[in-house]
Amino acid sequence: MLDPTDPIDSVPNALGRRYLLKGLGAAALGGALVVDGTSAAATEIAHRSVADAPIDGTASPNDRVPYLGVHQAGVVNPRPANGMLASFSVRAETLDALEDLFKTLTMRIAFLTVGGPEPQLDPKLPPADSGLLGPIIRPDNLTITVSVGASLFDERPWLAPLKPKHLLRMTGFPNDALDAALCHGDLSIQICANTQDTTIHALRDIIKTASRQLVLRWKQEGNVPVVAPGLDGRPESARNFLGFRDGSANPDSSDATAMESIVWVGKEDGEPAWALGGSYQAVRIIRNFVERWDRTPFGEQERIFGRTKISGAPLDMPDGHESDVPDYAADPEGKKTPLDAHIRLANARDSAAARNLILRRPFNYSNGVTKSGQLDQGLLFIAYQANLESGFIAVQNKLNHEPLEEYIKPIGGGYFYTLPGIRDAGDHLGSALVTAARGASR
Repeated sequence: MLDPTDPIDSVPNALGRRYLLKGLGAAALGGALVVDGTSAAATEIAHRSVADAPIDGTASPNDRVPYLGVHQAGVVNPRPANGMLASFSVRAETLDALEDLFKTLTMRIAFLTVGGPEPQLDPKLPPADSGLLGPIIRPDNLTITVSVGASLFDERPWLAPLKPKHLLRMTGFPNDALDAALCHGDLSIQICANTQDTTIHALRDIIKTASRQLVLRWKQEGNVPVVAPGLDGRPESARNFLGFRDGSANPDSSDATAMESIVWVGKEDGEPAWALGGSYQAVRIIRNFVERWDRTPFGEQERIFGRTKISGAPLDMPDGHESDVPDYAADPEGKKTPLDAHIRLANARDSAAARNLILRRPFNYSNGVTKSGQLDQGLLFIAYQANLESGFIAVQNKLNHEPLEEYIKPIGGGYFYTLPGIRDAGDHLGSALVTAARGASR
């Protein structure tokens, strides 16, 4: 990572080292920052599961998720109320330029996720910050997760040999109607925070600061419904725009052992050494035909999903809880849970299906009205897994031609590889990849 003592002219940043020294300082490079007398380190949020909906009245602008670690933040952390996925083309055509990009992104992540006063520059110059959040940037539970696409490797011969073995360009499934303008990219950035203004502020900061190396291709914003605390105190999954709970069968992201197996790439996965600690990211923009769905009988909706709509309980345990596990072995003919129900196809609850588990991190989106006068609403589907082929791709192939397809239409997205984490204040995003590329070129 960049050293605060480096000469200003050596900084690969459109705003220069002076911006970092004025607004970031040593605190944002690893220490706790005090904002209005409150230590951000003291307000780090308690760890809950990704599937849990945000609880009303618990979010604070001083919530902070540490950005340093073996893995990047924003994967297994609980979802805050707002999320965004932005895809970029990368202009860097040399290894040095790519490293500069990674260092710039690291520097901005370090500042934005910790917070601090907005730098004040000469009034004759453009302002250092958009001002969207005011003079004090608060962390607001912000995470910024950076992943790389297949094209970053395919279009750079010096990087191609280091491509993760399952990373490829997303191809269409039978029900897809993919819009090329909403697909793929050299690099994706997932931004999550308590408030929408914080996610937008972070995106604008990155676009301004990394403008020499990044060009925005497409983005999709979304949100997670905030729920009131349940009477029984049990966590609840958030509902999607079809009215069903989305995440009832998600793996427990607070279980570190499970995450090492399901989400994070390890030595046993046969990936390039630089990729250890990363994860495959599958992104899908899935439009929901909500008008058609709202005219579908209630019982049919439940049979399509395989769950009760009110509680989320499986159909063979209608008086239970969404966390209850359906017993498909006791229902071989699908009399209680149809054989083609969404949850049964996606996870048959057998030993074979256990190899296809993924961690879903979706957000609802609402983009306005289509040219045909229909609501443009749906799901920003984001999933992480250690193996893309046996994870998302295998699950989606099981879902091909399911009854739910009448009400949904995937229109965009892509596959990316989430880089390993920023291990300490001296590290930067992609450092292992850059080192491996330099070694391969010798």
